[in-house]
Amino acid sequence: MELRQLQYLAAVVEEANFTRAAARLHLAQPGVSAQILQLERELGHRLLDRSGRTVATTELGEAVLPYVRAALAAVEGIRQTADEYAGLVRGQVAIGLVSGASTEEFAVAELLAGFHRDHPGVEISLSESGSEQMLAALRRGELDIAIVGVAQQEPPPGIAFQVVVDTPLVAATAVGDPFLATDPLPVAALADRPLISLPRGTGLRATLEHACARAGVRPHIAFEASSPPLLAQLAARGLGVAVLPEVPSEYAAVLGLGTRRLADQEARARIALAWQADGPQRPAARELLARLRSAFPAVRPG
Repeated sequence: MELRQLQYLAAVVEEANFTRAAARLHLAQPGVSAQILQLERELGHRLLDRSGRTVATTELGEAVLPYVRAALAAVEGIRQTADEYAGLVRGQVAIGLVSGASTEEFAVAELLAGFHRDHPGVEISLSESGSEQMLAALRRGELDIAIVGVAQQEPPPGIAFQVVVDTPLVAATAVGDPFLATDPLPVAALADRPLISLPRGTGLRATLEHACARAGVRPHIAFEASSPPLLAQLAARGLGVAVLPEVPSEYAAVLGLGTRRLADQEARARIALAWQADGPQRPAARELLARLRSAFPAVRPG
C-alpha cells in the first residue's frame, strides 16, 4: 500500500469520476485506474463501484475512506510540523481589515512588512470590508484573521477575539455649535440632529444603534462614510453630528471640530483581533496571529 494510491482513491471519490480525478492530479487516467486496482488487489476487495454513470464507493470503500483521509491529513501534518520546526513558514494568510483601523498607534502595515521580511515565502492577502462581513468570512474559513470593530466585549459564537482598542464614543460638530453645551452629552440629544456615521455592518454603527436603543431614540443618519477621519471632516463642515471614536484635542483643533463624550458608558469604539474559536488552521496564519497578539495586547474594558 502506497501513499499515492490513497491520494488517488480520495481524489476519485471526491470527483466521482476517474477522468476528472486524473486531471486534478495532473496524471493520465489509466495510471490512476491501475494504481487503485492494485490497491484493491492487495486488500482483496473492491473499494469502488464502477457500474454506474458515476464512480461510487462500495460498502468497504465507504468504511475505509475515513482512514484514508486521516492518513493523508497525518502526512500533511508531518510536513507542516517539519516546516515550522525548521522555521520555514510557508503558505498563505488571508487577513481582513476594517477601514480606519490602521493608524500610527495600530501600525498593521508595519507589522505585516516585518512578517513578510522574515517569511518571504508566505503569500499575504489583505482585504477591507465591514466587520459583520469579515466575521462571517472567518466562520466560513475564507479569512484566517480579521481586525474588526465590535460592539461588545464578548465574541460571537464560533469566534475568538482580543480587544486591542477601547475608546469612548464622542459626538462631534463644528466648533461653536451650541449643541455641545452639555458635557457629557445625553444620547437622547442625538434624536434631534442629522447624524454622520459609518455604514451598517460596522462595529461603530452597531454601537451607536445599541446606545440609541438604550436611550429610547431612533437615530437619523443623514450621511454615511467609510472611515472615521472622513466623518470628522464632514462634521467640521457643518453637515451634522458625527459619532466617532474620541479625537485627540490637537487633531480636533486643526479640523475646527468640537467634541463631547456620550453619557452612555457602554458607547465605546472597540477594535479587536478576531479568528476562528479553534484557532487558524494554517501554520503561517498561526505565526502571524501570534505576532499580532503580542504587538497589540488586550486592553481592559473602559
